[in-house]
Amino acid sequence: MHNSTNALVPNPSAPIARVYMPRPSRHPNIFKKRIDRTEGNPQPGDWVAVYATDVDPTPANPDNQPQLFAYGIYNPRSEVAVRLYFWQSRLPSSEDWDGLLQNAVELRHQILQIPKSTNAYRLIHGESDGFPGLVVDRYGDCLSAEAFSLGMAQRAPEILDRMHRFLGTKHSLISASPQFSSQEGAIWQDSKSEDFPPYATIQENQVKYRIHFGTGHKTGFFCDQRENRAILAHHAAGKSVLDVCCYSGGFSVAAAKSGGAAEVVGVDLDEEALVMAKKNADINDVRVRYIHADAFAYMRDMARNNKQFDIVVLDPPKLIRSRTELEEGTRKHIDLNRLAIQLVKPGGILLTCCCAGLLDGPAFMQVVQTAARATGNHPDGTRSRGRVVQIFETRSAAMDHPVATHCPETGYLKAYWCRIL
Repeated sequence: MHNSTNALVPNPSAPIARVYMPRPSRHPNIFKKRIDRTEGNPQPGDWVAVYATDVDPTPANPDNQPQLFAYGIYNPRSEVAVRLYFWQSRLPSSEDWDGLLQNAVELRHQILQIPKSTNAYRLIHGESDGFPGLVVDRYGDCLSAEAFSLGMAQRAPEILDRMHRFLGTKHSLISASPQFSSQEGAIWQDSKSEDFPPYATIQENQVKYRIHFGTGHKTGFFCDQRENRAILAHHAAGKSVLDVCCYSGGFSVAAAKSGGAAEVVGVDLDEEALVMAKKNADINDVRVRYIHADAFAYMRDMARNNKQFDIVVLDPPKLIRSRTELEEGTRKHIDLNRLAIQLVKPGGILLTCCCAGLLDGPAFMQVVQTAARATGNHPDGTRSRGRVVQIFETRSAAMDHPVATHCPETGYLKAYWCRIL
């Protein structure tokens, strides 16, 4: 018997396999190429003890023996072969997991006091909260989890059960990420608790949203844009607003309901998302014109017709999922931003966003710079200086999506509030 799959904590009476790597790592994701060797024949999803071999001699270890520095979960089929959860010399315990959960809840409830303004927020943000390979969002009584690793998919039911005890929530949904099978080398069936509702209605400031589970992106809703939706409402009174890639109407409904915008248009290619967006406009008793169209084609048409808006929101889905897509995805971001800038009235506002972690802050700044210059290229071949873009606020994901300094990739969202002259 060995410490095999699904166990939230290793069995103290069973042997635990070992993984050896040159130096200790604080980063929780250990890539296959960094591992020297394994002992004990660990299987996908097994607990492993992780040792560093390149250690300096000390009085306690004069022979330079490998030093145990962490415990993690192993998957040789993934490029991330080990995900580390506990940096300690004793076996992980139930109390260790409860400590991680308590820290996560305290940040959202005691420090940020998020439940005062909404009942929809991120509770576990992967590596930032000590749960590599797992994110969990709360929607009222429902916990919606997305697993990115085999080890977390196997253990998510017990983790969510513990969260229910902390929070008093009732229902849980566990989904595998879109790239789960290709990245983890395993097939995973989504699961939900008995009597899990098809949707939940959540409140965010003065706006209600209906979350339809299992039909769209991520865990059902973009909690990471909560603060940007509030900023949009602050600027929107009496204005015309275009919400590009509007998905289920997060920005467009907020602009109409909290912001009191005079005209709101939402555009998306996903028909299912537009059905949800229209429902969200209806339950808030606001008027939003939703258009089923490709964002590029729609914005080109508007530019040809010289149509402009006071405020344009550009929040596209993830366009860069791997390094092979970096060049093409960057070009798409430049094109989208060039078109969006053209559609802003002089002196108006653009909120432009990028959720691709592989396109970092400096690279996204360059995207906006290039797009601004490109607005000066005219069909007749003449060039002008292009539109002037003033970035007056730089934001990242909402505060319930913390960034861990030992894993900076947890800071994926970039959002620029711009004035366009």
